[in-house]
Amino acid sequence: MIVEVKNLVKRYGENIAVDNMNLTINDGEIVGLLGPNGAGKTTFIHSIIGVTDIQSGIVKIFDKDIKKHELDIKKDIGVVPQNLALYNEFSARENVKFFGELYGLKGKELKDSIYDALKFTNLWDRRNDSPKKYSGGMKRRLNIACAIVHKPRLIIMDEPTVGIDPQSRNYILESIKELNKIGSTIIYTSHYMEEVETLCKRVVIMDNGRAVAEGTIAELSNQVQEEQIAQITLIESNYSIIEGINKVIGVKDVSQDGNKIEIILEKSSDISKILNNISDNGGIITKVNMQEANLEDVFLILTGKKLRD
Repeated sequence: MIVEVKNLVKRYGENIAVDNMNLTINDGEIVGLLGPNGAGKTTFIHSIIGVTDIQSGIVKIFDKDIKKHELDIKKDIGVVPQNLALYNEFSARENVKFFGELYGLKGKELKDSIYDALKFTNLWDRRNDSPKKYSGGMKRRLNIACAIVHKPRLIIMDEPTVGIDPQSRNYILESIKELNKIGSTIIYTSHYMEEVETLCKRVVIMDNGRAVAEGTIAELSNQVQEEQIAQITLIESNYSIIEGINKVIGVKDVSQDGNKIEIILEKSSDISKILNNISDNGGIITKVNMQEANLEDVFLILTGKKLRD
């Protein structure tokens, strides 16, 4: 077992940021950690890698207690932070060298590891450039190179694709799959549900400092099998239509994007009542699509919030 967390509690004054959190991660997994802003994801990550002290609970990494073996454990952990951890006064190669030395690499091992990390992230040809000359996607890749230079067994990636173009995002996602294939266990947080669905075999959803659900995407979907999703397209929508839908018995949530409305409702609900309500409020329906709940719908149902809120 790579990660074992039991009854983890982290407080800031009267505020409980992590509330009796339990989690296990096995060797070779990519586990997605999802939660709305303020759910406690970053605090949880900082707690399990020893960045912040915890009030109570047990954290074991590689079967070692983080309180007793912190320095030894950290040698085999790589962290890709959401905020770029780069030095513009250094070249890309010097950035990776700096982090390699922090992890105790020296001599030929350090030299070879710098080459491997920059080659893996497709930055070797730009190794002598300052990060300030890099695009957003290249900076993200350099961030990853710094985190993997010491070939860690456990990699924690906190929003590694924020603010980059689709091509760079796809490159990073494929790189993560390759890192996993060659032996790294990965904890992955993201605000992009499609990334989690693409990468992660198991997902943990956090809210208010707790794990409110855990399992494969199929298992999580089964937890809300009593719900269905109605996607309705109108010629034009208005406030009265949305307000009217919310009053229909069985409706759990309504979201609107232009003239498209998505409704989460109980499976036993009569969709005709919703359609009639829309017509009564002046709506003209052009398309209706019914579907089972996907991961994003599961997240909304369990937390009451959208992932990007």
